[in-house]
Amino acid sequence: MPEESINEFPVLWFQGASCSGCSVSLLNSSFPSVASILLEPVLPGKHLNLRFHSTIMAGSGEPAISAIRVVKEEFSGNYILILEGSIQERIYCGIGEFEGKELYLEEEFKEAAERALAIIAYGTCASYGGIPAAGPNVTKACGVGEFLKKHGIRKPYINIPGCPPHPDWFVGTVASVLLFGLPKEDAVDEVGRPKRYYGKLVHDNCPRRAFFDTGRFCLLYTS
Repeated sequence: MPEESINEFPVLWFQGASCSGCSVSLLNSSFPSVASILLEPVLPGKHLNLRFHSTIMAGSGEPAISAIRVVKEEFSGNYILILEGSIQERIYCGIGEFEGKELYLEEEFKEAAERALAIIAYGTCASYGGIPAAGPNVTKACGVGEFLKKHGIRKPYINIPGCPPHPDWFVGTVASVLLFGLPKEDAVDEVGRPKRYYGKLVHDNCPRRAFFDTGRFCLLYTS
């Protein structure tokens, strides 16, 4: 029998101002496990190839940074770009060195975003800036949507907020993109979240919701 053809989608995973909790959440994925996600086809004939993730990759230094260069040049328009953490102003977030020059997330992410197939903002910080963007925000931290708008980059992006997000939300979103393509406008809400996972509130399933709807509250008075 002929060997099955596998269509690989390279992935660049950048980390900005964050606690790395989003990566930890994904690594704790139980079904499918993170090993299955990275080593086996997410869907028949389609495989994610994680080419850069500074926290979990074995390589470091220039060999690791060169992986970014290879993906941007050889797979332009056909790779998935993921951001964990917010993007800070240039000098506040370096990601390494290459040929004796220090590289900054702001510049590397901008160039990668311009060539990416799609962008996923994973976690609240990446989606909206999160805690790093709180006032007075000296580092000018921001989320993916604000960053793309600032630089006039028109690329589709999906926000998967949460602190951290559930790994199923990420895996399901990626699988959906590979299976059906980029989500249609009616598949995401007004802040860029997939309705499949963010279409309902926990509040909607609260057993005391009826009391809220009728305005029945227990008020506590203190002297």
